[in-house]
Amino acid sequence: MEVKIGVQHAPREIVIESSQSTAEVEAAVADALSGSSKLLSLVDEHGRKVLVPADRLAYVEIGEPATRRVGFGAAL
Repeated sequence: MEVKIGVQHAPREIVIESSQSTAEVEAAVADALSGSSKLLSLVDEHGRKVLVPADRLAYVEIGEPATRRVGFGAAL
């Protein structure tokens, strides 16, 4: 699953591919925003941990990665 994280005062968003479920990511975001955790902690599909300070979160977008089209004449 693809997770995009917007960080305040940062020009680019953080994009990770995670093997965590939607419910796990939502729970981590909810914990960070409720104040019970000072960091949003997610693990990408390579096992690397991504930590973002909870007070700097602008948005979190959770979704399936877009399929890539191959070829010159890929129909829209």
